[in-house]
Amino acid sequence: MIETILNPLHTDWKIWGITVFCAFVAGLSKSGLKGFAMINIPILAIFYGGMASTGILLPFLIFGDIFAVIYYRRSAEWKYIKKLFPWAMMGLILAVFVGKYVNDDQFRNAIAIAILVCLSLIIYRDVFGGKINITDKKWFSTSLGISGGFATMIGNAAGPIFNLYLMSMRLPKEAFIGTGAFFYLILNLIKVPIHVFYWESITWQTFQLNLICLPILIIGAFIGKRIVKLIPEKAYRYFVLSVITLSAILLFFK
Repeated sequence: MIETILNPLHTDWKIWGITVFCAFVAGLSKSGLKGFAMINIPILAIFYGGMASTGILLPFLIFGDIFAVIYYRRSAEWKYIKKLFPWAMMGLILAVFVGKYVNDDQFRNAIAIAILVCLSLIIYRDVFGGKINITDKKWFSTSLGISGGFATMIGNAAGPIFNLYLMSMRLPKEAFIGTGAFFYLILNLIKVPIHVFYWESITWQTFQLNLICLPILIIGAFIGKRIVKLIPEKAYRYFVLSVITLSAILLFFK
């Protein structure tokens, strides 16, 4: 009886423990340590499979988004959300129809390459003091929005893309976290009925597992929030850019 409640998917307890760890990492990431949750994608995919893992991860992300919105809601910059949202929805809708047929390996590789190319341009701009400015170009927000919307539906893998966009706007630390929190929460909530009714990757059993792990996620969120306060603005920017880079590379090996 207890096992049925605590382990509704009846997995090996080692896998259960790894899932709890992923919940903790999701809390850390959503409370400000942006990008950390990317490591959950390959970990869960290995043990649960591609589509099933997205259904397990999505509620973790939503719980974390809610926590982040509560703490950083006053720092959100809605103009950036409005600019990116229509393109993200276009990518998300596209992914709904091709999600069951797309070649995961090829898609992940394409996303990783796109992230690294855009990241290189951002770093180049930082180093050479604004001699180029791609962030004002319409193609920049359009391409990141569509690819991010597609990636978030296919594998909850849009973090590096949207973080890169927000980071390129050179937002202050709390504005960066707050803006991303609202943006991710809106998109993730839109994805829920698709996962439940169309892809059937969220079931009562998977959601029960999410609820069991919720206290661990909350602990991770509180710890992450305290860590963020200790990181200076410049160091935080470098930290996020580094995690984005590692996350993109990780997509090649999922």
